[in-house]
Amino acid sequence: MNPTSADDYRRVIEVALLAAPGPLGIGKLRQMFELDPGADLVRRLLDELKQEWSGRGVELVQLASGWRFQTRPEYQVFLERLKEERPPKYSRAVLETLAIIAYRQPVTRGDIEDIRGVAVSPNVIKTLESRGWIDIVGHRDTPGRPALFATTRSFLDDLGLRSLTELPALTELERIMDLVDSKETQPFAPAHEEAQD
Repeated sequence: MNPTSADDYRRVIEVALLAAPGPLGIGKLRQMFELDPGADLVRRLLDELKQEWSGRGVELVQLASGWRFQTRPEYQVFLERLKEERPPKYSRAVLETLAIIAYRQPVTRGDIEDIRGVAVSPNVIKTLESRGWIDIVGHRDTPGRPALFATTRSFLDDLGLRSLTELPALTELERIMDLVDSKETQPFAPAHEEAQD
């Protein structure tokens, strides 16, 4: 089948996005067609699909690395009940380190230690690297040439963001961290899974 109309192109793009394991960029979507529809048409068709899917339980969103269909947040709680595997829980050290990298990038391990006031365990960095949320983006031009860490597109995609400018304000992040701490210290709170370092 060769698409002959904008509607044909839109349906192929829709199917590709529904079947894709991750976000697809405009360039990748254009590669599917023998006759390139052009970036402007693909953008217009993505906007049409976004409108077409508005008001449903699934929405089309644009992220850092492309477009994807995802469950609307208000329905996520229902899907969580179907999962047999629990999502990983991360320690405060991991979350604080990730926040420092996200808000101050690029940073060295020394920068992170100066901000946190404690040494950063190699396991914390390994956890974030293995999750695909941070990567080494260079080395500081100082003695020892320490690695510079920054967040990845995967980090933005997993958080449902297009860019770092969409991160919540630091004050909001601090409030969330305080809420997490208060829940973990409440008496009679349900037992938590062991946190990952």
